[in-house]
Amino acid sequence: MYNRILVTGGCGFVGSSLALDLKRRFPSTAVLALDNLRRRGSELNLVRLRQADVEFVHGDVRNSDDLLAAGKDSELIIECSAEPSAQAGYGGSAKYLIDTNLTGCFHCLECARDVGAHFLFLSTSRVYPVRLLNELHFYEDTARFHISAAQTVAGVSEKGINEEFSTAGARSLYGMTKLAAELMITEYSDAYGVRSIINRCGLIAGPWQMGKLDQGVIALWLAAHYFRKPLEYIGFGGSGKQVRDVLHVADLCDLVALQLQDFGRFAGGIYNVGGGAANSVSLLELTRLSGELTGNTIPIRPNPEQRRADIRIYLTDHSYLTRLSGWEPKRDPKTTLQDILVWIQREENLVRPILGGNN
Repeated sequence: MYNRILVTGGCGFVGSSLALDLKRRFPSTAVLALDNLRRRGSELNLVRLRQADVEFVHGDVRNSDDLLAAGKDSELIIECSAEPSAQAGYGGSAKYLIDTNLTGCFHCLECARDVGAHFLFLSTSRVYPVRLLNELHFYEDTARFHISAAQTVAGVSEKGINEEFSTAGARSLYGMTKLAAELMITEYSDAYGVRSIINRCGLIAGPWQMGKLDQGVIALWLAAHYFRKPLEYIGFGGSGKQVRDVLHVADLCDLVALQLQDFGRFAGGIYNVGGGAANSVSLLELTRLSGELTGNTIPIRPNPEQRRADIRIYLTDHSYLTRLSGWEPKRDPKTTLQDILVWIQREENLVRPILGGNN
């Protein structure tokens, strides 16, 4: 195992979860978490990291000097830093988005090249074009949309989207930065020998996720029910039938640990990582589950307005990764919601100002 691992975005939801999990599994490994603490709620992870003996480094991936200082002697860099919203940049400047997601990745790659570190990149299913996804054949029932078996494009089935699905077309400014970063990683691997793994993650959820209106919908939905806040079904007629598959962050941690223990088997690959069709949920179904778990009913207003980058249905087909590694998600959406609820109940005083306020 590695002697020293740097996790960028290490106080974010995914970054902190990975840093803590890796330190628990490999206690002799030095794990560093670098973060600029820009996102509200990230500061709450400082105590958790310190208690677990994960070193926190206050820095910013937009600053190459911060990376070179934190990455010194690191044998692995896990790039989790990101502006993660698919709505980022619309109606305003895309500068922070591009500086963080693209220039930041460049700085991380330069650091990996300088110190000879392996590189694991957390990409996104949002690299796939919105229009192509929304033009897939589908049908609906009373609770959700479904992907039809018969399709006219490659890389899609009732299981969902696999790695052969086209990336040609507009996806979102956020998705663009991630796809461009993937291309840059591939070139660095070829030109400089930086050994890398790219995981295209779907919708990740779990405890310590500070869900917002534009990112982290699972935690947002459960928290809104718990704190009795109103919600909206946005787009697609305001029906609430849009569907995503859900990946518990602990299942992602299991995968990353597996990949790191046999890096050579996965190196050079791009993998679709998600809960899959068996762990999918519509907003209507999410409402039902959240209500059952919290015992609360809240007003949810239909809003038919279609936003840029909204997707009718996305399911991750992780068959390729499963065939290669045997990895499969173990936790279903209800389990994920239950874990989030236990966390909110336990940490209510901490999270109420964030999840219980206006966000």
